[in-house]
Amino acid sequence: MTVHDVARRLPSPAGLRNLCRSLAMLDAILSPDWEGRYHSYDAGWAEDEETASMRDGSGDEYSVVFSPAGAYVRGFAHEAPMSPYADDGEPWPGVLDDVPEAFRRFVEEPAFTDEDDVPVVTVCLWRGPADDRWHHGAIDFPAGRADPDGAATLFPLLVDPSPEAYRRFAEDHYEVPVDLEAVRRVYALEPLSQELVSSLNPEVALADLAGDVAEIGYP
Repeated sequence: MTVHDVARRLPSPAGLRNLCRSLAMLDAILSPDWEGRYHSYDAGWAEDEETASMRDGSGDEYSVVFSPAGAYVRGFAHEAPMSPYADDGEPWPGVLDDVPEAFRRFVEEPAFTDEDDVPVVTVCLWRGPADDRWHHGAIDFPAGRADPDGAATLFPLLVDPSPEAYRRFAEDHYEVPVDLEAVRRVYALEPLSQELVSSLNPEVALADLAGDVAEIGYP
């Protein structure tokens, strides 16, 4: 799997935004400790801009910026052969070369670069409001590697936007049984109730999630 496969399988920007909010809300319920969460969402990242993010705690991460220009996806797999740190400290050729002007400032965004201003990226996609598909750069991938840019590691829950996929992830990561019907309800952006929250984590009160709900922009 590479960025080519991700581009074919990602939901539309609107669908991706809803999916990312659902992932962040589910993680907030299952992991009251923010540091233990994979997924987060900031509905007030900047004026007219929102971000979704994933960090696995081992160096892999992605960010999705939703803005009036469209959606911009940046992923970084730290062990991928296309890592900047495996290629003389520069992004792999083609990953960022074709990013349109409307999204160029996200390439240089300090949150997405290191202390030397090098973009921390192995995968990049973008899609404007009028586009009918996701775009990516023209890339010559390193030969003989099944996951050269880390796409398979980074985006399994974005290219398989099913409640079943999230339950498999959550039961493995959080090591607790996860109610599939409750996941379906959050994927449908059903407003939270104490009954819904308790079906996922009986130790969490609805009132405890007020800050997360506001930050995520969950309905």
